[in-house]
Amino acid sequence: MADELELKAVIPDLAVLRERLRAAGAEERFRGRMSDRRYDRAGELAGRDEVLRVRSYHHDDGRIESVLGWKGPVRRSPGGYKQREELELTVAAAAGTDAAPHAFLGKLGYGTVHAIDRDVEVYHLGGATLRLELYPRMDPLLEVEGDPAAIERAIRATGLDRAAFTDEALTEFVRRFEARTGRPALLADS
Repeated sequence: MADELELKAVIPDLAVLRERLRAAGAEERFRGRMSDRRYDRAGELAGRDEVLRVRSYHHDDGRIESVLGWKGPVRRSPGGYKQREELELTVAAAAGTDAAPHAFLGKLGYGTVHAIDRDVEVYHLGGATLRLELYPRMDPLLEVEGDPAAIERAIRATGLDRAAFTDEALTEFVRRFEARTGRPALLADS
């Protein structure tokens, strides 16, 4: 089981960030729709600060690749990164459906408790994974994952202020968006 380290920041200018990533030699790995569905059973996982989710990548050709994932409680690494144990299992790609993992979890008594839908661009750069996240209504975010050295190199390549990156949860970005705009954030299509 691997530990995931990550930081997030609001993207002030998508076009500038994309250009900087191209100039740095970032390799695009995926561009499309990404949907997350979190599951729980009577709040037992939330009570332990654990996450059970199905993440689905919707490809232009109609294929959907899903990943069943579990994440352990959030910790802060000594370097200030968000850190969690993570275990993921890829579910075979299907043409136009991702029903199987959802049905599987339903049979085990888990129900959907949270939905997130966004357009994403996933890049790889020097051992780090960078994901640009565009929500239906909220600030665009950049998530950077990897080991500490790779994360810091990737952040430098973005040209964004290092102080803009935080280990905070998505809920904190939502709170700040809503406080600043006076409008509710919209994280899912429905």
